[in-house]
Amino acid sequence: MVLAQYLLSFREVFEAALLSAIILAFLVATNRAHLTRYAWYGIYGAAAASFALGGAIWLAYGTLTKAHQVLFEGVAALIAVAVLTSMIIWMATKGRALKSEVEGRVEKAVTQGTILALASLTFVLVFREGLETVLFLTPFLVQDAVGTIIGAVLGAAFGIGLSFAIFLVGLKLDLRKFFFVTSVLLVLLAGGLLGYGVHELIEYAEIQNVDLGWWATSAYNLGLSAGNPAAGIAPDPFHHKGYIGSIFAVLFGYSQDPEWGRVTAHLVYLAVALPFMIGAYKPAWFTAFVNRVRSAFRPAPGSLPKTGDE
Repeated sequence: MVLAQYLLSFREVFEAALLSAIILAFLVATNRAHLTRYAWYGIYGAAAASFALGGAIWLAYGTLTKAHQVLFEGVAALIAVAVLTSMIIWMATKGRALKSEVEGRVEKAVTQGTILALASLTFVLVFREGLETVLFLTPFLVQDAVGTIIGAVLGAAFGIGLSFAIFLVGLKLDLRKFFFVTSVLLVLLAGGLLGYGVHELIEYAEIQNVDLGWWATSAYNLGLSAGNPAAGIAPDPFHHKGYIGSIFAVLFGYSQDPEWGRVTAHLVYLAVALPFMIGAYKPAWFTAFVNRVRSAFRPAPGSLPKTGDE
């Protein structure tokens, strides 16, 4: 199952490639093409640092005990959700002015700073996306290293390809609509990831013999069989380990037997994040819906009671 890993990598790598393309195109357009190689130094350095960070996390995870691995997975998932949410909010509220903001920072680095300032700026902008990618993929990496690597490679390839098409081939794309659609998917994914993180923390508490009471009890049980891989018995297709249920498990945090803590965290997150994100982008259908609701509660002309002066 590589869909979630693909989506995360595609969105983050696309943003990094988009930022890089904006910087490079701005330098060429302002007759500073000779400085592009320093921007490339920053891009290469950010990519190398991201891979190094991912490798370090993977190696560190392998040295942990089983209990600490569970704790690590839970904490990593919660951190990833926090960073993912902040990124979604930033893009929803600031993304409209992304190009002008980046160009302004490049202009300042070139005219008031040094060549090192340009390389550093490019490094910071691209590495921020790389750091986010590593944080997002870490919970998936420790569960399925091969699937995560495949999804990340595919997502990175398509992200770079799309940004290349936009800037060099002239492909027309409504970036705000693109970021809105992908942000909806990422919010759904983040909700599931939050639920998974809470599940791992509950599991760690059980290992430590800590009683969490009602929060650790089962919210529901669909009664689906997990099968027996050792005996060659496949799980029920709709079990979260089955070939259908696993897709929803990876993308949206679906589980056939979740704890109340997991379900509560998942639903509360979606109830807060989805309306906020949709309201920030204000798609046409959302604006029309809000206006319709307002008109339904707005008094009709002439229906207001007259005052004594009238």
